[in-house]
Amino acid sequence: MTADIEVSKSGGAQILRLMRTAKKNALTGAMYAALCDAIETGDDDDAVAAHVILGSGGVFSAGNDLGDFLTIARGTADLGKDVLRFIHLLPVIRKPLIAAVDGAAIGIATTMLFHCDLVYATHDATFATPFLDLGLIPEAASSLLMPLRMGYARAFEMLALGETFTAERALSAGFVNRIVASDDLEATAMDAAHRLAEKPPEALAVTRRLMRGTPGEVLKIINEEVVAFRERLSSPEAQEAFVAFFEKRPANFRKPV
Repeated sequence: MTADIEVSKSGGAQILRLMRTAKKNALTGAMYAALCDAIETGDDDDAVAAHVILGSGGVFSAGNDLGDFLTIARGTADLGKDVLRFIHLLPVIRKPLIAAVDGAAIGIATTMLFHCDLVYATHDATFATPFLDLGLIPEAASSLLMPLRMGYARAFEMLALGETFTAERALSAGFVNRIVASDDLEATAMDAAHRLAEKPPEALAVTRRLMRGTPGEVLKIINEEVVAFRERLSSPEAQEAFVAFFEKRPANFRKPV
């Protein structure tokens, strides 16, 4: 476990709170492991009806820690096993997953939302998937799920053009259920979790399974994305993007003429 993930329970809900506020809740390997452990434990706990994931400090999450990506790009590490474990877990979580988003949700912090059953956001929430700007490609089956949910044009806007979506655009695009005031965000998510806890659990599980379908196609796309993601991480484009990010300068992807 890690202090950067706070796990608690309330009224049938398991609460997973990202607590690495000094780094805008950017996810480390230890945080991925803690999230996976808690979700798997909660899925096996009859007292847990739903998982609720929250940020802290006015930020949902800045996504994967870019320092880890730079290490991989330099050839001194590989995609962490707990990153892969988390991505593969998302489509097979057996109980409803609810997200409450305040502030920035970047990269995996946005793509994970397409595996959630309910997403609530504040007016200050923003959503971005800047993979291409880092010389990378989409992950967590977002190359499949985002076009299905949002339509190709809006998904391309986020995944390729790199547009940041406001809460209002996310609501219109269909991956946010409701926009609420910051002071009401956690209570709104918890109210939904408590309402789900009052439902007949077996009927809820079957309903959710029928709505979501079998995860085979999603897992197939995840595996294809992982192969391409690994290749892109070691590419000159990714190395230039990460170095430019840490040097606080624009990346130069154009070869000299």
